[in-house]
Amino acid sequence: MIVLSGGLDSATVLAIARHAGRVCHALTFDYGQRHRAELDAAGRVARALGAARHVVVPLDLRAFGGSALTADIPVPKDRSDDEMHAGVPATYVPARNLVFLSLAAGWAEVLGAPEVWIGVNAVDYSGYPDCRPEFLESFQRTVNLATRAGVDAAAGGRSAIRVVAPIVSMTKAQIIRRGAELGVDFALTHSCYDPDPSGAACGRCDSCLIRSRGFQEAGVVDPTRYQTAAGVVR
Repeated sequence: MIVLSGGLDSATVLAIARHAGRVCHALTFDYGQRHRAELDAAGRVARALGAARHVVVPLDLRAFGGSALTADIPVPKDRSDDEMHAGVPATYVPARNLVFLSLAAGWAEVLGAPEVWIGVNAVDYSGYPDCRPEFLESFQRTVNLATRAGVDAAAGGRSAIRVVAPIVSMTKAQIIRRGAELGVDFALTHSCYDPDPSGAACGRCDSCLIRSRGFQEAGVVDPTRYQTAAGVVR
C-alpha cells in the first residue's frame, strides 16, 4: 500500500510501485490542510496510475494547529535556499508522517500487505524532521515491535511490514525525470501550500519554488497552473 498525498513525489512513488508489479492500495489523509486541492489531486493520481483502491481518511489536525497548514499562521513565501534549510519551517505539521505511517501500517496489517510505500524526500525538502532516513529507520523498528505482523514475522524468522521510500535520496529533478519516464502526468498533481480558491498555485511558497526549480533542472515542462501568467517568481 502507499501513502498518497496528491503531490508529485507520492505520484512518482505510486508509478514506481506499479512499475515494480505491486498492487497498490492508496491512502490519503484529509487532515484539515490549507492546501485541500491536494485531496482532489490524490484522487486523480490514484485513478490515472491504477490504484486498486483509494481510501481518504478524515483526521482533523486543526484540533492541534501548530502549523501554517492547519492553523491561521502565514505560509512563508519567497524564501532563499539558505532560509529553507535554516530550521524547521512554519509549514511543518507536528508528527504528521509519524501519524500517517502508523495508520498506514495498521491498514497494511488488515490488508495483509507486506509493504508501506511513502514519498518522503531528504534532499530537496523544507527541513521537515520526519522526511529523514533516520526517522524511517526508527519507524521500521517500531513497526516490527508494535504490530502483530511484526511479532508473527519475528517468530517465523521473516520480515515484518517493510517501509519503502524509493525517492528519499533523490533530488527533485531526479524524481521528476523518473516520474516522466514512467508516464506520470504531473498536471494531475498539486504541491502548493497556499493555492487560491480555484486551486492555482501561488508560485512563492517553499513547495512551489522547489517544484518549479525541479522541473527546470529536469528539463521537463512544468504543467503547474500558477496564479499569475508569470508563474514562479524565481
